[in-house]
Amino acid sequence: MTILLLEPFFTGSHKKWAEDYKQFSQHQIEILSLSGSHWKWRMHGGAISLAQLAVPALQKPDLILATDMVDLNLFLSLTRSWSFNIPVAIYFHENQLNYPWSSTDADVRLKRDNHYAFINYTSALAANHVFFNSSYHQQAFLNELPKFLKAFPDHQNLSTIQTITQKSSVLPLGLNLKKFDAHKPTKWGEHKRAVILWNHRWEYDKNPERFFNALFEIADRGIDFKLIVSGENYDKRPPVFDQAKERLAEHILHFGYAESFEQYAKWLWMSDLLPVTSNQDFFGSSVIEAMYCNVVPLLPKRLAFPEHIPQQFHPTFFYDEDDLVNKIQHRIMDVKYLRVMNTHQYAVKYDWHTLAPIYDHQMEQIGLAK
Repeated sequence: MTILLLEPFFTGSHKKWAEDYKQFSQHQIEILSLSGSHWKWRMHGGAISLAQLAVPALQKPDLILATDMVDLNLFLSLTRSWSFNIPVAIYFHENQLNYPWSSTDADVRLKRDNHYAFINYTSALAANHVFFNSSYHQQAFLNELPKFLKAFPDHQNLSTIQTITQKSSVLPLGLNLKKFDAHKPTKWGEHKRAVILWNHRWEYDKNPERFFNALFEIADRGIDFKLIVSGENYDKRPPVFDQAKERLAEHILHFGYAESFEQYAKWLWMSDLLPVTSNQDFFGSSVIEAMYCNVVPLLPKRLAFPEHIPQQFHPTFFYDEDDLVNKIQHRIMDVKYLRVMNTHQYAVKYDWHTLAPIYDHQMEQIGLAK
């Protein structure tokens, strides 16, 4: 079958997901995209630009697969001359009902943030099927909808929540994990001290203050460790990164964005411990990539993380909120134990070689149900 994949924010994990699915799918996938910038404007106006690109250039696909950044109703209305009978699925990488907005954002103060959540809601309502990248994400979205809709003065359409629920399911994020295999080292334990990793975006929702404050305390206790800080970073990054670069200078092996995948893979394979402090993760792709490279995670008992590891092993990999520093210290002091743990086994199920056939089957079922 032919699939038209709509992605108005074509960068980072969104771009990797779209390109990888096209690479590993047995279906013919045409990606229609816009550059990954100005995310608010992409949610408002991206559908118009995508519709203008789609109508003159493409043959009718068997299925339209949009992401959560698309105003699906606007796209379908502008392409109705040819899209009126094409089945449509939407894939939620994240959603704006649950996303923790910055308190400094003017849209929050003026309550304009609700409009982006409304786009997500109406897009889910318009789609034939709604995919979420984790069970946590699915439940968080559906559980927030009653509160969101009840805030409107009348005609709150609460029955639509059941409509969306009945046509939604979980389809985990596919990742090209086997790509890391080519960079797996032949020699292990190059550093005598435990190597701690940060490989997330340098943004407030990943809670870098909690991460680095824990390391500051451990360093002040006189405990030695090494540190690798990678991940996408921006001009307006949280100031704690600059503080950490100065205060933890003697511990740092690398500090900054990895300029190539080869370099990124090298840092991951070199690392031992990944303390995670995120306030928001609907899936946690950076955590899965690290686990695939046998980096041992320390995870909060919330968000999507409990889904990634069998429950009987949660005491090993999860921490209580008031015990993060002590648990990091304990792991640092027992680095030999870290280096014989196999976290790869929990991550490999998210590789595209496993998930692409599942994706393809799901898309076929939606196409057959039209």
